[in-house]
Amino acid sequence: MEIGNGCISKKRKLVEEGSLDELNEDLLERVLSWLPTSTLFRLGSVCKRWKSMADSQSFKLACSRIPSRDPWFYMVDADLNRSIVFDSAKSSWKRLNHPSLLLRDHNRDSIPVAASGGLVCFRNMSGGYIVCNPVTGSCRELPPVDPGQSLLAIAMNAYSNYHGSYKLVLVSGDLPKLSFKVYNSITDCWEEEIMLRRNADDCTKSNDNDDDAVYFLSTAGNVVVTNMQRSPSKQYSSVFTLKDGEEIVYFLTSSGRVIACNLTRKCFSEYPRLLPVFSEYSIDVVECKGEMLVIVLSEFFESSSLRVWRCDPKTKTWNQIAAMPPAMSNEFYDKKLDINCVGAGDQIFICLSSAELCSYVLYDFVTNRWVELPECSVNGESLEFMSALSFEPRIEALV
Repeated sequence: MEIGNGCISKKRKLVEEGSLDELNEDLLERVLSWLPTSTLFRLGSVCKRWKSMADSQSFKLACSRIPSRDPWFYMVDADLNRSIVFDSAKSSWKRLNHPSLLLRDHNRDSIPVAASGGLVCFRNMSGGYIVCNPVTGSCRELPPVDPGQSLLAIAMNAYSNYHGSYKLVLVSGDLPKLSFKVYNSITDCWEEEIMLRRNADDCTKSNDNDDDAVYFLSTAGNVVVTNMQRSPSKQYSSVFTLKDGEEIVYFLTSSGRVIACNLTRKCFSEYPRLLPVFSEYSIDVVECKGEMLVIVLSEFFESSSLRVWRCDPKTKTWNQIAAMPPAMSNEFYDKKLDINCVGAGDQIFICLSSAELCSYVLYDFVTNRWVELPECSVNGESLEFMSALSFEPRIEALV
């Protein structure tokens, strides 16, 4: 009995004195692949073996098997020359190296317009598209595409980060004549343009002039225009969902109406308005857990409210599912704020910006908490952003 206890103690001591270096290569890669992305960049400074492993394809394959990573929110400022992200895992701001391809003259004014998985898509002033992994800086320019009719929405869906499989969807036209065009990374080409018909079950048809600007006096006596003046980076803002095998792109019209384009069925439908035309509000659409949600900042009776809404697909009615505490939202009253929001898993990141205020808030569905984030400061300079896109920080994501 004493001999058995001695053997157990000896084995325990060997385990306690062991290290990760004693693991075989495959097991070590699987263990380290679970580290946060910001930590992965420091693996090369530990030892030569880890540096070699971090650069290997087998390690990137191990990283691709991690089901999900805490999102990073890619921020856009007025100058479009900084790459700043908010790391939700570390609750901190980080500065990334701006991708070299975006520093070339013809791409210098490119704006991020869509994101999915570990990739972000940029659009330059001439209408060209560049897909980038912001973490590694790898980029590629997509084949040129005929802009055609007026562009309404740009959406992206990454099916496989490791194998570089993704689609970029462009929705164009003027209601009720809409069409879409898809870039497929597998074939590396743009597919034929497809017209969208109006859904036969759509009972919320708007008038032809529904999106024309309407001017009215606000409660404060200011002239207000219903057409939303969105920031350039959110001009083509949209969300992509995949449910029951159907691909759907949602976007906002210039008057704030939500349009759903079912790419699988090749049809579109309009959602009922949340608020009347003669109302002061800012609105945005997001995707969370494969579902489209709408966030609205509105003012009423000298108070301000920020609420999250879900539309019942059967009854076509809106239901409130979350609301910012009045103690927080009332601070935004009469600030003429524009909200730009992005969803990621169980979280919604909200940018609130105006000439006199810039604030960032993170909402978590699981805990039902609204958290105001710290301001971003680089070299002592406080930065203000117009909007953000969310992506998963993945070193293995291919363009």
